[in-house]
Amino acid sequence: MQVTLMTIVWFIIIFGIVVLSHEFGHFIIAKANGIHVVEFSVGMGPKIFSVKRKDTVYALRLLPIGGACMFEGEDGRESDAEGKSEAESDAGSFNKAGVWSRIATVVAGPVFNFILAFVVAVILVSMASPAPSTISGVVENSPAAQAGLAEGDRIVSINGEKTYLFKDISLIAYLNGGNPMEIVYVRNGEKTTTTLTPAYNEEYGTYMLGITGTYGHAKGLSVFKYAWYEMRYCVVNTYKSLGMMLTGKFSRQDVAGPVGIAVNVVGKTYENTRSYGLKTVFYNMFNIVLLLSVNLGILNLLPIPALDGGRLVFLIVEVFRKKPVPPEKEGMVHFAGLVFFMVLMVIVFFNDLVNIFAH
Repeated sequence: MQVTLMTIVWFIIIFGIVVLSHEFGHFIIAKANGIHVVEFSVGMGPKIFSVKRKDTVYALRLLPIGGACMFEGEDGRESDAEGKSEAESDAGSFNKAGVWSRIATVVAGPVFNFILAFVVAVILVSMASPAPSTISGVVENSPAAQAGLAEGDRIVSINGEKTYLFKDISLIAYLNGGNPMEIVYVRNGEKTTTTLTPAYNEEYGTYMLGITGTYGHAKGLSVFKYAWYEMRYCVVNTYKSLGMMLTGKFSRQDVAGPVGIAVNVVGKTYENTRSYGLKTVFYNMFNIVLLLSVNLGILNLLPIPALDGGRLVFLIVEVFRKKPVPPEKEGMVHFAGLVFFMVLMVIVFFNDLVNIFAH
């Protein structure tokens, strides 16, 4: 697939917003707790621009696929200490800060991703309200019709999972396959339970329920409610995807790294929406921002070395032990995690290339 200039531009904008919000979370909370930030950078690889302000280097790096907020004293990192006394250096050191200050600084990155996601969701809902879980139509003789569902019914749960948006229904149905589904719906204020068995549709190559939804009309405070539902959907989607990856239910074609996202997600979204105007392009691109921001927030909270979640594990251990884990031991663990991720990035990169050229 041809990669256009606009694909590259939108990819840089999307990743820039998501990464910048994450690193800014670390940055602002570190500053608030008196921790010296040695470098604040967006991107990875060689620097293409940098400037130093008040002992902090602000840098833009070549590859728009990550970022860093480096603290003095973290993993043995020190700033240029010339002209500083030992007490002054210790005052800004990450490792010398209180354990709760360090916890707040580490967790701030993912938290700011969730804040960004909610703000973006509010903007998107204000532009076009998502379809609620109310049925707007039932296909004749479909599984839904046979189960007794009708137009106007509001589905509140499927197999015990709550549903607020029509896309919640679609996600559960997609992962359910052809298995029977216990559906709880509300009609005229009363809850009713029914069982629906999806039917396989040869034309679309998937199991269908036989129901349709329609966009809502969120106004006033309901905008925030539906924004929360949108964010909740992204969280559930991310956790379910992680579960499928860990259980081997995802194929190689289902996994995408930065290159795959740029070409197969951002590129295709732009090509499919540009004919409808800039507003439609903006709406769909910021839906990607919403999902990626939630993804980055959740992934960074996983207890994996080199990620924020891995650092939180050591800090929580410190809370209970009343003393920190020796820095050299923690540094070795995070270094091993970093090496693992570098190898993983290379594998994912080549997987992206194979998937792109295979189509």
